[in-house]
Amino acid sequence: MASSSREDGPPEDASAAAPTYAGMADLVPALPLETRCSPFALRQYSGFWLPEAVLLRGIPALHAGFVPRPDDVLLASFPKSGTTWLKALAFAIAHRAAHPPSSGDHPLRRSNPHDLVRFVEVGAALAGRTDDGMDAAVAELEALPSPRVLATHLPYSLLPPRVLAANNRIVYVCRDPKDALVSSWLFTRGASASLGVDTESFTLSEALELFREGRCFYGPQWRHVLEYWEASRRAATSPAVAANVLFLTYEEMLRDPAGNLRRMAEFMGCAFSEEEVAGRVVDQIVELCSLEKLKNMEANRSGRRNTSGIRSDAFFRKGVAGDWSSHMSPEMGKMVDQAMEDALRGSGFSFCQFINSDERRLTTGGSD
Repeated sequence: MASSSREDGPPEDASAAAPTYAGMADLVPALPLETRCSPFALRQYSGFWLPEAVLLRGIPALHAGFVPRPDDVLLASFPKSGTTWLKALAFAIAHRAAHPPSSGDHPLRRSNPHDLVRFVEVGAALAGRTDDGMDAAVAELEALPSPRVLATHLPYSLLPPRVLAANNRIVYVCRDPKDALVSSWLFTRGASASLGVDTESFTLSEALELFREGRCFYGPQWRHVLEYWEASRRAATSPAVAANVLFLTYEEMLRDPAGNLRRMAEFMGCAFSEEEVAGRVVDQIVELCSLEKLKNMEANRSGRRNTSGIRSDAFFRKGVAGDWSSHMSPEMGKMVDQAMEDALRGSGFSFCQFINSDERRLTTGGSD
């Protein structure tokens, strides 16, 4: 496990600097540091704890060179909130004409969803410290054919202004904080091991305390969720001045995968025809993207690694709602709930609006 040291650094308003390569190179070393969330060090920028590489290279590359297209679809999420499943579903929806879900050679049968739907900030973050590397990462996104389905863990407030001005479609998925915490903790331990980092001593109690403080990847979760929820409300009332945001919950997707798939397709501008529905295309996509199907694909089995170097099987766990109770005591669960309630008080948003954390576990095939 990484060192448990932390540095609070200068006041947070220092992060107001423009996200340029040179500006971030000067700014990042002075930002508050968190080293307890292996495998990457985090820095607090604009109210969020982000990986250093994303701040140094990912965000500047996006703001400098990413050009949105009118038909882009951006999938947004807080880490471990159903991202893998959302990517698989959206890819299958967008490309069903070229790749029918019943095809034995469907890309999802050969590739990990994270390799088919790229994180817009991660490619540049992993490209190295040279301008050539960062330019190449953005060029890869530019080379993708339309319509592009892309993804991000970035908060709404850190998206490039061009994306928001283009009124691009953004699909956001939210998850019960307790399940997101447990899934993130387990993923961190597994992914860190695949990168040669020891996190066996990183306990769930430690992860819970960091989560409550918002000191986690792209945290705090409550603020991440709140920004996209508020954007979805603005989009509903003033579509001309806000990005088009569809706000989904992982739990509702588990309850009604086919219904939410149709909702996604309509939002993405490629609604299912009556003939497709009658021909069971919706059901075929739900089945293709189920946890059991995806985790047993050769590309997602143990030993295979995706483009980020993480073992592909690390992205697939149980795909259920309410599994937090298998790892946390009721008292720990209440601690998370209370932290969320305190942080969100007066915002108009409550996780209880969308998620009944006391209901029985839901399991209809989703992946984390």
